[in-house]
Amino acid sequence: MADIEPFSIHATDEQLADLQSRLRNTRWPDRETVDDWSQGIPLSYVQELCRYWADTYDWRTREALLNRFDQFRTSVDGLGIHFIHQRSPHPQARPLLITHGWPGSIVEFHKVIEPLVDPVAHGGNAADAFHVVAPSLPGFGFSDKPTETGWNVQRIAAAWAELMATLGYENYLAQGGDWGSIVTAAVATADTANCAGIHLNMPLAEPDPDTMNDLTEQEQRVLAALTRYSESESGYARQQSTKPQTLGYGLADSPSGQAAWIVEKFWAWTDNNGHPEDAISRDELLDNVMMYWLPGTGASSGRLYWESFATSPSDEVTVPMGASIFPKEILPTSKRWAAKRFTNMVYWNELDHGGHFAALEEPETYVAEIRAWANQVPR
Repeated sequence: MADIEPFSIHATDEQLADLQSRLRNTRWPDRETVDDWSQGIPLSYVQELCRYWADTYDWRTREALLNRFDQFRTSVDGLGIHFIHQRSPHPQARPLLITHGWPGSIVEFHKVIEPLVDPVAHGGNAADAFHVVAPSLPGFGFSDKPTETGWNVQRIAAAWAELMATLGYENYLAQGGDWGSIVTAAVATADTANCAGIHLNMPLAEPDPDTMNDLTEQEQRVLAALTRYSESESGYARQQSTKPQTLGYGLADSPSGQAAWIVEKFWAWTDNNGHPEDAISRDELLDNVMMYWLPGTGASSGRLYWESFATSPSDEVTVPMGASIFPKEILPTSKRWAAKRFTNMVYWNELDHGGHFAALEEPETYVAEIRAWANQVPR
């Protein structure tokens, strides 16, 4: 069995001084020629955000906030994996594996781990308690960066199954959004002996050709959203799935560039009123960017797209599945399309508020949805 070593997030003083220097010496591009975000994240906002990052943002405080969780590293399939493992004080707690995506990180879960682990301390019932395991994807955060090809979704799913076995969890639940959704579905097909059920906040299922002459209004909106994503929101994915290394030089060298690359998506994919900070605080946005800047994962995180993007996930999933659909999700689907792939659907709910980063945007709703789904999955 691989050794499991305690881990704490820590940036050196030299790293922080270098970050400040780079931010203060950024060579800025011209201003956009429009008065909105249609050409990308506006210059004035990136400059404002980076001034705050250099002069006001307190990483030591944020670092301590993240380090309140129990964190570890271990070797899985030859790669060092960083993960949060927060055990519940309640003996009947169920193991829950939660997986982030891009451009997210474990930061996404910082408001939901404690109520999931100890619902009684947050006004809930002990029966809803979970032992939470939240790994950083390979090439993300403080997990190792693969130095060989092959770390696709299926290999990550097998690694997650091995991680849960190493932690002693023979029967567990799994949850995810974005790439986490895709990995979680793959876990369900790779580890049917131990994965008892999955919950997704971005279930991927192809539109069913047999329904094209009988589309509901919701399915028509879904098709329109998928077209809009393909035509105007998918450039980042095209770049990362074809030439992530080329992109990586700029992201590794420029914190302002790394922030702009990420924060634009928090504007486009959150349920906001025109500004990303309507949905997620400025400090949280920068906490998440730091998970890319400090370990220098601009290129390595993008390689997940290169490894996996061309393969459309379509395997039938037979374990009990639940889904929570937030209205600003970037790749929506309909219940009847999803039911063709997820053939044991036990929970489906369409919410009124929230977007792609559900755990950060709507933490109370996210926790309530997981509890409602888990109560439909036999122990």
